[in-house]
Amino acid sequence: MLTLKLQRIGKKHQASYRLIVGEKREKLNGKQLEDLGWYDPRADKMNFNKDRALYWISKGAQKTDTVHNLLIKAGVIEGKKIAVHKQPKKKEGAPTEASAKVGEKVAAAPAAEAVAPAAVQ
Repeated sequence: MLTLKLQRIGKKHQASYRLIVGEKREKLNGKQLEDLGWYDPRADKMNFNKDRALYWISKGAQKTDTVHNLLIKAGVIEGKKIAVHKQPKKKEGAPTEASAKVGEKVAAAPAAEAVAPAAVQ
């Protein structure tokens, strides 16, 4: 399956991206079919080839969520943006249902007993 995705270019800590068309399972620095433009998040500038992007979308190429949002922002396509969020961090300490083995119950941690402080003399 073909996808429109971003390929990272640029130096360390100075990321910029190319908008490319490539096979979904291909590595990002692997083969690409076509270069459709660029995006610089530091300067918030972008330049996309609108005709070619619409051509590939019409041929069935999928878009990543970020590319979809950038194409809407650039005015290439219309629609609603897709919410792209990071996964929340898991709390440490409490076991989850997935971490428990099948058929085993998760034992509750024993309550901490209140210990009276020793008298200092």
